[in-house]
Amino acid sequence: MTRPSNCATLVVLACAAAPAHALEKPGDYPKRPIRIVIGIAPAGGLDLMSRLGAQKLSERWNQPVIVDNRPGGGTVIAMDLVVQAPPDGYTLLGASETLMLNGVLQRAKYDVREAFVPIVQLTTQPYALIVHPSVPAKSVKELIALAKSKPGALNYGSQGTGTTGHIGMERMKLMAGIDITHVPYKGAAPALIDLLAGQIQVQFSTTATSGAHVKSGRARALAITGLRRSPVYPDLPTVSEAGVPGFELHNSYGYFAPAATPRAIIRAINAVVSQGMNAPDTVKALAMDGSEAVPPVPPEEFKAKFEREYAELEKVIKTLNITLN
Repeated sequence: MTRPSNCATLVVLACAAAPAHALEKPGDYPKRPIRIVIGIAPAGGLDLMSRLGAQKLSERWNQPVIVDNRPGGGTVIAMDLVVQAPPDGYTLLGASETLMLNGVLQRAKYDVREAFVPIVQLTTQPYALIVHPSVPAKSVKELIALAKSKPGALNYGSQGTGTTGHIGMERMKLMAGIDITHVPYKGAAPALIDLLAGQIQVQFSTTATSGAHVKSGRARALAITGLRRSPVYPDLPTVSEAGVPGFELHNSYGYFAPAATPRAIIRAINAVVSQGMNAPDTVKALAMDGSEAVPPVPPEEFKAKFEREYAELEKVIKTLNITLN
């Protein structure tokens, strides 16, 4: 699958965005390569944004920063690897909202709020609701009508059971009163490949991952999952305005460290990544793919936000009675 051209641009910008002065480093850290483990296959939104942040760290500190793809288990495999790693700043976790989902749904054998230290949020973005061109529906309302006329006949792909794409679609199904069959994958990119091939018909996909295919006509975008329209697709309605009032789904990407990682290291990574992601050229490039850089905030504020959203998600899951069974 060919990646959108903007993604390559983002990696190049990561090298150019760093200012001449260097941010203070904690002691001699890092003195060897840093590994960022992510729980999806290459080319998905988390993979692209994790590599962008990694490039910024590498350029600033002149050390290799390696993104290690460990798909499977709804990203729990990657989580487990990082939890068991020494808390020395050399093994980090790149994660999306799925980290919270795995905690709330008790897929992990530990409390993710205690096991990980939030470091920095990279970007946030809504999803696009996309379908294969063979699907006759040209709008959300038409998709709902089609699904109601053929219960279970349509298939949707997700990054894996218990991930944001899975829970988000299950929530939309409940709100719209439709039945679409779930097909889990080991990442958003493999699911998109099968959608392009016509093996599945529906998916929530980031615009960074699917944008080029929508523009080429290989996939059809029906709506955006945010509560406001995307500047990338201003003519594309939101799911809420197009047929499922009140529906909203966002994803964000961030870095996390094992518990007990030194605060000085946490703060240093936060400063480098926050500054790099908010460089003007990078912000502009991100916007072209429908993403937004998160304004710089200290790790403590990111941690408070994570815990607040975790509590809100617990209420949503309980209210909608969503389980993995």
